[in-house]
Amino acid sequence: MILWFAEVAGSVVFVAGDILRTPESPVLKWGFVIVTLFTGPIGLVLYILSCREPLPGVHENYVRARWRQVVGSTMHCVAGDGIGILVAAAVLSPLGLPEWVNFLAEYGLGFLFGWTIFQALFMRAMVGGNYLLSLRKTFLPEFVSMNALMAGMIALSVPWRQALGMLATPTHPEFWFIMSISLTLGFIVTYPMNWWLVSAGLKHGMMTIRPEGHPVPLAAGLALAGAAISPSRQNPSIPSSKASPQSPSARARNLDKARMIVVSLALLSIGLTIAGTVGSLTTS
Repeated sequence: MILWFAEVAGSVVFVAGDILRTPESPVLKWGFVIVTLFTGPIGLVLYILSCREPLPGVHENYVRARWRQVVGSTMHCVAGDGIGILVAAAVLSPLGLPEWVNFLAEYGLGFLFGWTIFQALFMRAMVGGNYLLSLRKTFLPEFVSMNALMAGMIALSVPWRQALGMLATPTHPEFWFIMSISLTLGFIVTYPMNWWLVSAGLKHGMMTIRPEGHPVPLAAGLALAGAAISPSRQNPSIPSSKASPQSPSARARNLDKARMIVVSLALLSIGLTIAGTVGSLTTS
């Protein structure tokens, strides 16, 4: 654990200092720092390989690759959700409540923080600054992404915390180590879901923002949660939001959304099953 925490500290210091020179959006800059705080050297490697500008002036093309776009989307998700999850876990862990209560609190606070702040608030400019519209547009992407994140996290954190007993409380380093590794696993599980969301134009990926402050649009990274984009900024690879609800393209998108919900809930069910089988959801 000492080695891990030392690596986390070094990784956060490097990313926080270096990302200031990277022409990325402010919310994703914060996202990379926060996720590196969760995942240590893994976050550092992801930052270097997916976001850090290798040469001046090439960031736009460098982050265009789909896998890098998805890293940005997943970073955004895990950063916001992870803060809420950690706050709920830190507050409730010492109380000795049944794990199902902890799960509901961690899921609820993680979802609310990720949805209302990291998604809808920080990215409201993508829908013209309308916060209520941003809330509506980001609900589904946040929901399915959160389900996948929580599936990986709870499958590991519940049995591990129960095995350590009182050591797995916020006053002990074991608690933070468990939550760090569990969030890392959650990142891995939700990455394919974010790939799906970015591919469907339901979540943004990386962006490039130069000193003048204007974002440079990228393929698969223009729309935030299927938001309507002005014609001058719309990407042809993302279906128009003005399509008729009865059109074949609209029906296909709705079917795709339904599949995402089913898959994410299936993943969450698997995570809960593992947590309840290896550990227990009815005891503390």
